[in-house]
Amino acid sequence: MADQYAQTGDDKRPTDLPVLRWEEPAEGPVLVLLDQTRLPREEVELVCTDARGLVDAIRTLAVRGAPLLGIAGAYGVALAAARGFDVDEAADALAGARPTAVNLARGVRRAHDAYRAGLGQEGDLERAARDALAAARALHREDAEASAAMAGHGLALLDELVPGGRYRILTHCNSGALVSGGEGTAFAVALAAHRAGQLRRLWVGETRPLLQGARLTAYEAARTGMAYTLLTDNAAGSLFAAGEVDAVLVGADRIVADGSVANKVGTYPLAVLAKYHHVPFIVVAPGTTVDPDAPDGASVEVEQRAGQEVTEAMAPQGTVAGFEAGGGYPVAPLGTQAYNPAFDVTPPELVTAIVTEWGVVSPVTAEGLGELCARSRQVTIK
Repeated sequence: MADQYAQTGDDKRPTDLPVLRWEEPAEGPVLVLLDQTRLPREEVELVCTDARGLVDAIRTLAVRGAPLLGIAGAYGVALAAARGFDVDEAADALAGARPTAVNLARGVRRAHDAYRAGLGQEGDLERAARDALAAARALHREDAEASAAMAGHGLALLDELVPGGRYRILTHCNSGALVSGGEGTAFAVALAAHRAGQLRRLWVGETRPLLQGARLTAYEAARTGMAYTLLTDNAAGSLFAAGEVDAVLVGADRIVADGSVANKVGTYPLAVLAKYHHVPFIVVAPGTTVDPDAPDGASVEVEQRAGQEVTEAMAPQGTVAGFEAGGGYPVAPLGTQAYNPAFDVTPPELVTAIVTEWGVVSPVTAEGLGELCARSRQVTIK
């Protein structure tokens, strides 16, 4: 289950955000999550005491973002083990909480495998719980290290593709510290450019229908002192036409064997615009997001979310015109059907480069991605 309590802190750096942490109070271990559905209005934390509460947090997007979902899933297995719940049942529930981001199932499997190995033939539950937690902590640490490496590779690639610096970068959805064990994926590259004095403007797409760009990326950009501007998603075309975009940087929820990229819905049209306007379209994601077992974009299961997210506008925490806080108020006629995929898939021919902690793939081909994976030590998470 998950309980809530308030957490303040207005002047933190991105890595100071209390996004996710393991704590061990007297009453037993808990996983503490920053509730991202409440941002930017307030910073409130969820305290998960079991896998069921964490599954709910994942499905409601209180915790989200492919790399962070993997970390959360691993900690969820450790939480079930430490509190004496059915670990196999918890692992199954967590792995299936959201289908598109491959990191979630991988993180769960990594901690679950560690648990079973620790259990051994002797059935040592304490050792198994310790091993599961150690696996979660290792994944958390590795993701932070990957974030730093991607930032370096991505900034070097920008220097190569857009000589002269002072970049105007367009991003979509949220790919910063709120999705990562470190400073993020695509956002971490923009942040590195900002710190180097090379970021002229971060264009932030609002990311309908749940506004992760407006609520979360703008929130992170403001905390870092970036020069940023929020735009409606359907204004991106005019921005390209005006010559105001030097590069597009996005994250990914799954990168399959042929180089196709599943990311937040709205990514594919940006890639088409970038191709037409001869603007680099760069995907930044850790190796845990690469799924060599999925052959192409058609093999990706795209999560379909409730139509209510489209037909109703989410009310912020507090009161809005008499509507319940956290609920919604209608913006379409009653009974309207809605098409609400959470992700879309961008084919490799529209992707200029894929940046991982292992290096850069460009041009993006199955062969190039396979060679990069082969050079790494983490082609798959065991």
